[in-house]
Amino acid sequence: MRHRPPQDALPDRRPSRRRVAGALLAAAATALGVAPAPGASVAATGPGAATAAHHRSAPYLDARLPVERLVADLLGRMTLQEKVGQMTQAERGSVDADRSRITDLALGSLLSGGGSAPTPNTPEAWADMVDAYQERALATRLHIPLLYGIDSVHGDGNLVGATVFPHDIALGATRDPALVREVEHVTAADTRATGPQWVFAPCLCVARDDRWGRTYESFGEDPALVERMETAIDGFQGTRPGDLARPDRVLATAKHFAGDGDTVYGTSTTGTCTLDQGVTVTDHAHFAKVDLAPYVPAVRRHRVGSIMPSYSSVRWTDVPGSTPVKMSADRELLTGFLKERNGFDGFLISDWEAVHQLPGDFPAQVRTAVDAGMDMFMGPYSAPQFEQALTAEVEAGRVPVSRIDDAVRRILRAKFRLGLFEHPCTDRTGIPSIGSPAHRAVARRAVAASQVLLRNRHRTLPLSPSARIHVAGADADDLGNQSGGWTVTWQGRSGDTIPGTTILEGIRQHAAHVTCSADASAPTAGHDVGIVVVGETPYAEGVGDVGNGHTLELSAADRANIDRVCAAIRTCVVLDVAGRPQIVTDRLPRTDAFVMSWLPGSEGGGVADVLFGKRPFTGRLPVSWPRSEAQEPVNAGDPRYDPLFPCGYGLTTHRRHR
Repeated sequence: MRHRPPQDALPDRRPSRRRVAGALLAAAATALGVAPAPGASVAATGPGAATAAHHRSAPYLDARLPVERLVADLLGRMTLQEKVGQMTQAERGSVDADRSRITDLALGSLLSGGGSAPTPNTPEAWADMVDAYQERALATRLHIPLLYGIDSVHGDGNLVGATVFPHDIALGATRDPALVREVEHVTAADTRATGPQWVFAPCLCVARDDRWGRTYESFGEDPALVERMETAIDGFQGTRPGDLARPDRVLATAKHFAGDGDTVYGTSTTGTCTLDQGVTVTDHAHFAKVDLAPYVPAVRRHRVGSIMPSYSSVRWTDVPGSTPVKMSADRELLTGFLKERNGFDGFLISDWEAVHQLPGDFPAQVRTAVDAGMDMFMGPYSAPQFEQALTAEVEAGRVPVSRIDDAVRRILRAKFRLGLFEHPCTDRTGIPSIGSPAHRAVARRAVAASQVLLRNRHRTLPLSPSARIHVAGADADDLGNQSGGWTVTWQGRSGDTIPGTTILEGIRQHAAHVTCSADASAPTAGHDVGIVVVGETPYAEGVGDVGNGHTLELSAADRANIDRVCAAIRTCVVLDVAGRPQIVTDRLPRTDAFVMSWLPGSEGGGVADVLFGKRPFTGRLPVSWPRSEAQEPVNAGDPRYDPLFPCGYGLTTHRRHR
């Protein structure tokens, strides 16, 4: 076990933010000329507090009223500048040096991009940071709290010491919706205990081409499987009225609407990617069946609170003369499909500077996206320019005030449902559970359930604990590699980046006689079993697209390790630690057992649990496994479907009797 760093240098966990919040409540009530009702909203003094004194009543401060009444009352008090501020999200790095900018811009939201963390990267430091930003938001005239968003896509991977779960593709392999719900409940609890109340997850993309660098963010290639795994939303948000306001729940984001997993190879508009941010070339029937299908239950059944439109575009093959339209500009889908046809009452948040990819100058880009239905704009370092542009567009009559009111109403609704007006500061009671044995046990079960056994000649697995084992491969003892992208930093990195258990350490928990050599150069004589761990190094998004320095082929070092170990030791087991299938067609016959281990995260012991029969193999492929890279895209239902392993394939074993 790689232990968490010492805690003796952490800041004192004093209730200073709670005392501040209480004082702010009294100040707000005084400024508004009312006495706060029981459970009333926390607010703040600030430069505009005196101007609010003429209000003789403030229903939005009374948490006993229905949410829609609270929203309507607050919206009716807001100026255009304040409304535009609510539609603006900035990166924390753009305001950290001068936090008064939060107040001056009346910002509605902040986010931490991948790797944007406080120093030190501890739970207490996160909570202190978010609460300090919140104080500046509460210093605005109407004391509207911030909504803080973060990419908790496989656990709170931004926080060193949090439990890092398998990525979504591995969770899709479990075929276990209840387990997925449990995983995301832990993620929600860890995230909110440190301040953020909103996660940019889960990804409901349907991955139709494994060359895509975001394949591991998808639950699989089958839209029906993706729909089954939408219990992730329930894990984040809860299912009962009032759950969102709990200290162990967060607002979820279904992303990336829609078709980002179904783009055509080589159609990117960025000049660097080959599938990411590309074009989905499709007809309406296919798009509805594959790409839109997961969003219907996400909205209607799971009541997801926010949706993030994709960078990608759609070109209709059944519409003569159709040209690609960026999703951020597609009113038919954003407003027509989501809001009008399916009754989505949450809000749409743009992806990182996505509006900048639309045609025209910046005011035209803003106008187009707002008219299409975008409600909040992730402009990490362009928040002032966005607010200026949108305000000018409204004042010129090019964007109707009714569209602004609709957007702000949706954002405020989420904030009231989250209980942010009553409790804007971080409830830190969940901090002791972060990285706890109970949370890690959930992750270890998820890892074991996700392992897919693709070959098991002569019933090689499960292994005997008394076997003399030689382990080879750089991925065997590398927490960074087994966690992948979106781990501490955006792209992730190799090495000892997080606390956890490597696959090698997990094997040593089960077997007494284990040797290891990263390059398979150590002597192999006298061993009963060779275990070769192959795979990918970390990447995220389009950086991982095949063609951007990446390939589905095994590396030369991995192929050499398989050749050496499988030739020297009678029983040879290969584990593939990767975010997508790799090409193993020529090496598979040399193995006795082959396991797809995906990206297990911090709990490599779960891999060893199935190798040694503590838990059975039950995982099934969530995507088709290609025979060659040239065979991609290959998906179940294709004409002449002939993958190496079909989607849904997976051998099973029984638990070893002790």
